[in-house]
Amino acid sequence: MAAPLVAGPVADEPPLYADRVKVYPQKVAGRFRRLKWAALGVLLAIYYLVPWIRWNRGPGAPDQAVLIDMPGRRAYFFFIEIWPQEVYYLAGLLILGAFGLFLVTSVAGRVWCGFACPQTVWTDLYMWVERLIEGDRNRRIKVDQAPLGLEKAAKKVAKHGAWLLIALATGGAWIMYFNDAPTVVGDLFVGRASLAVYGFVGLFSATTYLLAGWAREQLCIYMCPWPRFQAAMFDEHSLLITYETWRGEPRGHVRAGTSLAERAAQGGGHCIDCGLCVRVCPTGIDIRDGQQLACIGCALCVDACNGVMDRMGWPRDLITYDSLGNQDARAAGGTPGLRLLRPRVFVYGSLLLLVGAAMAVSLATRSTVDASVQPDRAPLFVALTDGRIRNAYTFKILNKARQPRSFALSVAGVEDARLDVIGYDSDGRTAELPVGADTVGSFRVLVTAPRARLVEATTPLTFIVAEQATGQVVEDETVFAGPGG
Repeated sequence: MAAPLVAGPVADEPPLYADRVKVYPQKVAGRFRRLKWAALGVLLAIYYLVPWIRWNRGPGAPDQAVLIDMPGRRAYFFFIEIWPQEVYYLAGLLILGAFGLFLVTSVAGRVWCGFACPQTVWTDLYMWVERLIEGDRNRRIKVDQAPLGLEKAAKKVAKHGAWLLIALATGGAWIMYFNDAPTVVGDLFVGRASLAVYGFVGLFSATTYLLAGWAREQLCIYMCPWPRFQAAMFDEHSLLITYETWRGEPRGHVRAGTSLAERAAQGGGHCIDCGLCVRVCPTGIDIRDGQQLACIGCALCVDACNGVMDRMGWPRDLITYDSLGNQDARAAGGTPGLRLLRPRVFVYGSLLLLVGAAMAVSLATRSTVDASVQPDRAPLFVALTDGRIRNAYTFKILNKARQPRSFALSVAGVEDARLDVIGYDSDGRTAELPVGADTVGSFRVLVTAPRARLVEATTPLTFIVAEQATGQVVEDETVFAGPGG
């Protein structure tokens, strides 16, 4: 009888999960690297400095230009003040951001990821510090592979110390957008800040340190959802990082000083297989393998390859920003062209302009007064001894102006109705109500009507608020409850 087969591991079977291969990006110079440095400097300056900009809004108002005042329930952006009732402006900003990102992606691929994404900006900053302390790519590899010694320990401590300082500055700056910057910084250093402030500083500092210092490209490849659906915004005319396969292949090493004619005679392409495009990539990919999810569009490989082509004396842009349609045209010997006005670009641009215009018009024409009314639910109405029916309401007037104002309140919709406001004089038809500056006035309102005027169980009732000085009118509708016919 044959021996039974016993299942066992296959020697050459690859593991189901692979360990992370650490990426050591090499320093590179060029126009895209300079552009990234400029973007990094501008974006970090905006982030760290904006909370310190002052803006005079008058007495009693915060003078920080950009502030989300959670206790005061306000959001300030220079001359714009947003109340909790206007949270739809936040939705508008998110929609603008989404359509803007869709538009940019359809035109220039993942340019947001490569130049302006916070993960990219802070990772670039952290890698610059790492390179400054530990050296360029080869020296960093040697440091990591060397046994722990005094020099290695000193470099690691200095690097992580600098990273932690940047992380603390980042977490502290984020808190300043929700608190007065000079006050909260002073409180942080002398120990007077609240536990919530210290907690959020610690939280944002820890995430900055872990994501920019340790996760790096892992966040872009595995955690960020954007690469998963960004391809839906691409088409053959979107500008992407491309490798001219038709020109570069077959690749192979050559001697320095080799001319293009000699290279062609040898049957080789323009790519000399130096691998520099891979070594400078912050995500460690090889762009010569085609479009990949891990490519963030930073264009550092373009700078690296152009530097090599310049030294060889060969044409630049073997790796370049280009569309797939142009690459196909060049490979076929045709004439490439840039098509910016395409249906998807027009749709995204139109939506962006439409939402932006709607928000601008809404901000420019929004009222400085708002009103809301809430009828009592228990009881719905009270029958008085003289036969009349009375309803009670809680009425609120929102004064968005920076000075106290007086409002005239009246009602319409129920014939012969009498209006009374508890604690305020009224002639039965109108009551004058004062509301303080930049606040909400709450009033207890009684409306009384003859039973004969109430045919249905509920009758529409309109509260009318008129600002005394300007005549600005705001209305809010509710119902007057009664016993019915």
